[in-house]
Amino acid sequence: MATPTTEQVTAALATVIDPEIRRPITELDMIKNVDVAADGSVLVGVYLTVAGCPMRDKITTDVTGAVSKLSGVSGVRVELDVMSEEQRKNLQTKLRGSAEPMREIPFAKPNSLTKVYAVASGKGGVGKSSITVNLAAALAATGRKVGVVDADIYGHSVPRMLGVSARPTKVQDMIMPPSAYDVKVISVGMFTPGNTPVVWRGPMLHRALQQFLSDVYWGDLDILLMDLPPGTGDIAISVAQLVPAAEILVVTTPQKAAAEVAERAGAIATQTHQQIVGVIENMSYLPCPHCGERTDVFGTGGGQSVADALTQTLGARVPLLGQVPIDLRLRAGGDDGRPLVLSEPDAPAAKELRTIADKISGRSRGLLGRPLGLTPNRP
Repeated sequence: MATPTTEQVTAALATVIDPEIRRPITELDMIKNVDVAADGSVLVGVYLTVAGCPMRDKITTDVTGAVSKLSGVSGVRVELDVMSEEQRKNLQTKLRGSAEPMREIPFAKPNSLTKVYAVASGKGGVGKSSITVNLAAALAATGRKVGVVDADIYGHSVPRMLGVSARPTKVQDMIMPPSAYDVKVISVGMFTPGNTPVVWRGPMLHRALQQFLSDVYWGDLDILLMDLPPGTGDIAISVAQLVPAAEILVVTTPQKAAAEVAERAGAIATQTHQQIVGVIENMSYLPCPHCGERTDVFGTGGGQSVADALTQTLGARVPLLGQVPIDLRLRAGGDDGRPLVLSEPDAPAAKELRTIADKISGRSRGLLGRPLGLTPNRP
């Protein structure tokens, strides 16, 4: 059997996608060399972006698997090397189009097609992070490119809920976010040792959020979800300043006390001039596993009352996007890093979350601030 050519091996390597950057390793100039011996054994040299790259084992496995499929290959050996400073600069230029550090926020540009949703709540304990994580996983499962910014700096929990244990990788002035379930994630918890608390004042919070949005290489996202801290403090204001086009998703429970606070959180849009996508009522009811009867543990009507009040305040319709029932598996999935929409897709809560995800994914960005590409018709 004839041994494969170097070109055939290179073509096979083009199917290997870098797990952090999500582009072919051949396109990223990560192939150092390809040597094919007469006996069919293949040696592939691969450049890693940094020493100690957390994805080294996966890259090795993927390269081995891709080349092994070629006819005539008797064995594959992968040798790993590390990019030089110059190579990393070239990679940054290839990805961002500039060798200089970029402080621009791509999602704030008028021509950005990424839909940015800030998931907000008036108070803690309403399940805002659980909603964010499951919406992200549901959206990614449909093939959309999704990212999540854990903007709840003091109460960060998204990495655990998504089962992300890897650390971000720094390439020059870019930060490569880890991912889980095809969702890219960044959180301050990835930069602090153990369970160390974050003790920062407002300016530090603003700077951290700015770095998450500008220094992280997100690639071409369809949707970016931002898990905001409860209330209308520094982060909520910073989001409006840094990403003016970000739209708000308000999460509440049916309880009147929670609904009143959620209404105040949504009403910030009157001052920041943001659009509210809708209201999500979490913990709406407890379905009986035997008879199907519903128990209103936290009362009823909170979500609809928030939607109605915000509609009146803003002068534009704010819909109730869905009512997510109580499900112990939703909580357990958050603790174990397994989103319910993936682990138990037939659960009532999972179905409702997927329905909400479909509603927000089908929305298109408005034309406000976006160039139409029109040119004068000259005679």
